[in-house]
Amino acid sequence: MRSWWGFPVFLGLVAAAAAVGAFAARDAGSRYAELVQPSWAPPSWLFSPVWTILYVLIAVAGFTVWRRAGVGLAIASWLAQLVLNAAWTPLFFAAGRYGLAFAEIVLLWLLVGGTVVLFWRVWRPAALLMVPYWGWVTFAAALNLSIWQLNS
Repeated sequence: MRSWWGFPVFLGLVAAAAAVGAFAARDAGSRYAELVQPSWAPPSWLFSPVWTILYVLIAVAGFTVWRRAGVGLAIASWLAQLVLNAAWTPLFFAAGRYGLAFAEIVLLWLLVGGTVVLFWRVWRPAALLMVPYWGWVTFAAALNLSIWQLNS
């Protein structure tokens, strides 16, 4: 078993991804409000608490897999999905590239799914910690697609 010192590293990596999104989405609330949205779109205030919970789950999942298996394919997949996670917000909010953001979130969805499968092989509770995130990415992809269609 690896030491608990690694947990702050995993939290830091997730926080870095969140910071990229936060920087790119400085005016996301007002931009989100300006978009034509589907009737099922959530209010902008909901995103922050949801992402806070999800980021903690993502960090715990990555850390626990690292503790059991070290750096390998599962952690590489975890890192790759984190990079794609960080890239979506600048594409969608900062650049306003809704179609490109949708293509990117589809890749993110596939990579999160692959990470869940790889984590399942190492430690099933870690895979289960990633499932709410995968669900949220599914919802976010549907929202992204809808917003792209409504605002083209």
